[in-house]
Amino acid sequence: MTQGTPSPVEPTVDFEADGVQHGFLRLPYSRDDSAWGSVMIPLTVVKNGEGPTALLTGGNHGDEYEGPIALFDLARRLIAEEVSGRVIIVPAMNYPAFRAGTRTSPIDKGNLNRSFPGRPYGQPTEKIADYFQRTLLPLADIVLDYHSGGRTLDFLPFAAAHILPDKRQEAACFAAVSAFGAPWSMKMLEIDSVGMFDSAAEEMGKTFVTTELGGGGTATARTAGIAKRGVANLLRHAGILAGAVDVQETRWLDMPSSDCFTFSQHDGLIEPLVDLGDRVRQGDVLARIHSVERTGTAPTEFRAKLDGILAARHFPGLVKSGDCLAVVATEVP
Repeated sequence: MTQGTPSPVEPTVDFEADGVQHGFLRLPYSRDDSAWGSVMIPLTVVKNGEGPTALLTGGNHGDEYEGPIALFDLARRLIAEEVSGRVIIVPAMNYPAFRAGTRTSPIDKGNLNRSFPGRPYGQPTEKIADYFQRTLLPLADIVLDYHSGGRTLDFLPFAAAHILPDKRQEAACFAAVSAFGAPWSMKMLEIDSVGMFDSAAEEMGKTFVTTELGGGGTATARTAGIAKRGVANLLRHAGILAGAVDVQETRWLDMPSSDCFTFSQHDGLIEPLVDLGDRVRQGDVLARIHSVERTGTAPTEFRAKLDGILAARHFPGLVKSGDCLAVVATEVP
């Protein structure tokens, strides 16, 4: 049924026209304050002749800011004469979430990165996913989707790709990660990849790169700089921009199993005992959770299940049972 149903999303640009076009993806959305209203998702298309297409996205989650910073900046600066091929820039995919500063959409509570392949007749978040699935991803040769930790996690700044069944595709993805040039590069393991943009792109055979560039619901000068330099490197690597990649030293990490993750089994106050980038040994205490309901109660300790580097941590001081407390990644020799 989806294949025969047209998307309600209409672009205000022509993806086949040469030059620079700034416009929108217009998603009709009838609401209390606008009966015939629309969600207007900003995008830029820069095309110059034949060549590969890069699809660059940020704001898949609305409280992650390095991607939007880098892509709004790139959309303003990129000119057609610099491009061989095509660049499609969507700085804030889940635009309602981005405007609200929330991970999920305030319209329908949809998590865009768990909504693929989407539905053209579904909720607004599903309609956005469907448009990317059926229209934008098929146009792309290489895809960069920026992420960071949002309001609830903080990461070492890394670019990442996934272990894939197709080893030629996997090698292309890891080569693109290396070209991005973040301080850290990750062989990424997802807790749950069902419905992810990543999976949708990879299943189409695309070269796909993602990032985790910090967190805490903000960006820093350092992480924004990594994002801006990285996208330029990726476009050079793809042959869309001229010039050599600005080679940066990167240290490779791996997430070999679910033992990388530590989840809280209690509500309470977190006391971190290890900082991002610190080396840990199996059995080291990563954090303590203190009860906040009464004094005199011993904290619960959470220990590393393997040797490695602390790659991510819970960000707010209070945690709930089920929250991810820490991620330990192993160093790749």
